[in-house]
Amino acid sequence: MGPSALRIAGIADEIRGIGHRVVELGTITAGGIETTESGSNGLPFLNEISRVAERTHAAVAQGLGEGCLPLVLGGDHSLSIGSVAAVADHYRQRGAPVGVIWVDAHADMNQPENSPTGNIHGMSLAVLLGHGDERLVGAEPSVRPENVSILGARSVDPGERALITELGVRVFTMSEIDERGVGACMDEALQRAGAGTAGFHLSLDLDALDPRLAPGVGTPEQGGLTYREGHLVCEKASRSEQLLSLEVVELNPVLDDRNLTAAIAVGLVASALGKSIL
Repeated sequence: MGPSALRIAGIADEIRGIGHRVVELGTITAGGIETTESGSNGLPFLNEISRVAERTHAAVAQGLGEGCLPLVLGGDHSLSIGSVAAVADHYRQRGAPVGVIWVDAHADMNQPENSPTGNIHGMSLAVLLGHGDERLVGAEPSVRPENVSILGARSVDPGERALITELGVRVFTMSEIDERGVGACMDEALQRAGAGTAGFHLSLDLDALDPRLAPGVGTPEQGGLTYREGHLVCEKASRSEQLLSLEVVELNPVLDDRNLTAAIAVGLVASALGKSIL
């Protein structure tokens, strides 16, 4: 229901208002949780999530092939397994890797053997880095750790800490953002994402925002980014002129208040796509 809430909040008109042409490439749906077989492999809904990732990969690849900048609306963060892989595959064929800036309260770097829940949306970034269930990990990692940054983290599991240290992924915690400011942290993330790459993918999990601001998310964590901090992240992404693709995920309108989180998300996407105050 997340993409529908974003459309109701006027995302297409907002993007057109900036001066972009909007091309719809369709809606990818997963089976209902009450009617879909969850499986018995310790990774709930692995087969269904794999199918959604494959279809997301195909849609993003199509958009890139048509010269579009893909904007993916979600939906839980497991869809990144398909979206980021498609962007990485597209630019790898042109001889360049891509970077990722993962704006999220969580690291999403759990692995099946150490995940507290088994939820695949908490493993997405690990999968993209080549660590996880072989049915989700591709023939090679989609991204290199030196080009990956996590921005806004404030809930990291023990297994994730170990993998972060092993790989050298840069994590800007909320504590560091409080001390240094989000602008300085985003500048460093942009440097990493752009170092020797074609550009970067921005993955915006709405739970990176403080839940008092954006309540419509499934795994809220207190003490997140403010409204202006969120916009500055997106404004800097736009001004870098290195943004290759964008997704906004984890919107759950059932938990929202009068579609408030969706409206905020529309504004953030507009900032990332070039809307400015002046």
